[in-house]
Amino acid sequence: MTETDIPPVLVTGATGRIGRLVVGRLLDAGVPVRALTRRSEATAALPPQVEVFSGDLSVPESLDPALRDAGAVFLVWTAPPRTAAAVVERLAAHVRRVVLLSSPHRTPHPFFQQPNPVAALHAGIERLIAATGLESTIIRPGMLASNSPAWWAPAIRTGEVVRWPYGAAESAPVDDRDVAAVAARTLRQAGHAGGDYVLTGPESLSQAAQVAVIADALGIRIAFEEMTPDEFRHVSRGTAPGPVVDMLLTAWSAAVGQPAYLTTSVADILGTAPRTFRQWVADHATAFTEGSAGS
Repeated sequence: MTETDIPPVLVTGATGRIGRLVVGRLLDAGVPVRALTRRSEATAALPPQVEVFSGDLSVPESLDPALRDAGAVFLVWTAPPRTAAAVVERLAAHVRRVVLLSSPHRTPHPFFQQPNPVAALHAGIERLIAATGLESTIIRPGMLASNSPAWWAPAIRTGEVVRWPYGAAESAPVDDRDVAAVAARTLRQAGHAGGDYVLTGPESLSQAAQVAVIADALGIRIAFEEMTPDEFRHVSRGTAPGPVVDMLLTAWSAAVGQPAYLTTSVADILGTAPRTFRQWVADHATAFTEGSAGS
């Protein structure tokens, strides 16, 4: 089968952290890629081989041109929930396979069992997809390694103490590149219909230990100091919504005293071990030392 015989894959969220990596992995595999974008200027971040369509998940009918003759969709929900049912209905009318970027809300670890509006949104979309009979795969990354610069780089760049709540809370940061590789594999390879994959990194690390890994990888000394939850709420004002801050604090509190939830899903699907947090930091060192974070 030539590349022209392969139905294109539509990637929503194609300029986001995971979406743009999925685009690259699909192109590397010879799969034609379409990208859905709300802003024309965002196309500059995409490879020239990508066929770009203007569309918005909040306007379901705007997806129709991008879906025509597509074979599969990588769905990253980036809109309010009110149009989810209409969007899923359109997907079912046009394509055979959907891979949804969801969250580990069904994972029986207290870190993932705290009230979370994003998890509730994902659960609703999963139910809608299941009701259509589409070939669907759900991928559920845990804590992304790429969150770390947003949290700790500002203090690291200025040589300040990293102050953070619940330093003993453990997670298993997963590399964005591994998440994207799993998504691309399940989009283009048979055998993953009905798959439900929780994706984690290979090791459980406390938040304080993650900062220590960053320090070692950068070859610098970084002091870590515990911050109270109320202090975190205060310093987070204006940078994150209050419910998100409360959700994180509750999740970190619930994770103290037990190892993170680990899976073998990345290795099972890709045949290679997931990258470590140290690898992510080493490959993205400039995210901690200059400018803004990026994958």
